[in-house]
Amino acid sequence: MMRLLLAEDQTMFRTALASLLALEEDMEIAAEVDRGDAIIEAARTAAPDVALLDVEMPGRSGIDVIGELLDEQPGCTVVVLTTFGRPGYLKRALEAGAKGFLLKDAPVEQLAQQIRTAVDGTVVVDPDLAASALSTPQNPLTAREREVLAASGYGATVREVAAQLHLSSSTVRNYLSTAIRKTGARNRVTAARIAENNGWL
Repeated sequence: MMRLLLAEDQTMFRTALASLLALEEDMEIAAEVDRGDAIIEAARTAAPDVALLDVEMPGRSGIDVIGELLDEQPGCTVVVLTTFGRPGYLKRALEAGAKGFLLKDAPVEQLAQQIRTAVDGTVVVDPDLAASALSTPQNPLTAREREVLAASGYGATVREVAAQLHLSSSTVRNYLSTAIRKTGARNRVTAARIAENNGWL
């Protein structure tokens, strides 16, 4: 029996998915969380065989949790399940150790079979997204540049970003300047939008 952890902030979708997957003879729901920063603790308690992670959740991104989750639970199979079919997300998820990257609109029977395939060791990826990822440029941003750009992309001042990330204002300006240049943008807001659209943030 496979024990599943579901991390999804949309209550209706999570509840429906849990109910449908629980009908599969070889699956049971071990834990449900609605925040990204609750995943690790839930995994410690539930010791799931499979973690189905949403990308964008309160507290922490599902993709950002993957590495830590696999360090804590090395036998767990991670499958990212999302409405955000961005090639950059796919690349980041697979690089972090996910065995699947699937869109939420798939029939539950298909999802269940894809989970089994991932548990058996085969990487499963939505085919349209895989094709799109091949034509998308690699993420040019470093981890710190992504962090600074994400923190500043919604109108925060350089001083506010510096305080939030415990950096000097000049360091923040340097990271932003580099990120703007790498994305080919005119300003940091546009740079953040380009990075987000490509799934780099």
